Amino acid sequence: MAQQQSQFSRRNMLKFGAGALGSGAIAVGLGAKSQAKEPAVAKPAAQPAAAKPKVDKKDLTPDQALKLLMDGNKRFVTRKLEKPRQDWARIQEVAKGQNPFAAVLSCADSRIPSEIVFDQGFGDLFVCRVAGNVATPEEIGSLEFGAAVLGTKVIMVIGHERCGAVEATMKGAQVPGQIGSLIDAIKPALSRANKFTGDPLAKSVKANVSLQASKLKASTVLADLIASGQLKVVGAYYDLDAGTITLV
Repeated sequence: MAQQQSQFSRRNMLKFGAGALGSGAIAVGLGAKSQAKEPAVAKPAAQPAAAKPKVDKKDLTPDQALKLLMDGNKRFVTRKLEKPRQDWARIQEVAKGQNPFAAVLSCADSRIPSEIVFDQGFGDLFVCRVAGNVATPEEIGSLEFGAAVLGTKVIMVIGHERCGAVEATMKGAQVPGQIGSLIDAIKPALSRANKFTGDPLAKSVKANVSLQASKLKASTVLADLIASGQLKVVGAYYDLDAGTITLV
């Protein structure tokens, strides 16, 4: 940067020198008719815009971490992506260790890539994905690790528009293999659906988000962090058509 500024200054000086020589010649030619004016003073070169201060994720409050997520989704929706921390230098940086500021429990649906919809980069998010965004013991354990060991400040449980797992549960579908375990985990949420807004499926998706978030809050590890103000657990709904994340 110092070299670029030096080159920039030299170019300005050359331009100013050339301009001064030209002005001098004109002044000589008009000397008999008018008094020469004071030479123009060159304006100082514009300084580059100050870089945004680097945020230390360790110092974030849960509310600040949540705002970073929501601000990132706003950039995604308005097509003003910054694509931060996605270069090779960042890959090398996080290879030495991770410090994600937020965790996400979302559906395994391929249309909801968390780093993209929140406009985040390598090492920013600790993501668990499972069909129906259900809080299984394994998912809860992973998120406990993310919060207690890695220091995530917020956990967002994300359901989404037209979720197939929730729809299958509503229809009482007969499914093979271990798919039934997902339906069993979602089924208790259906009785809560009328507390939410939207069409019947949207209501059930939001009710399921609420149910799975409550399971996380019941974890003793996470509950202690919540009580001490170090963690927040929130639910959210993703609109597949608009790309928006709204809190539930």
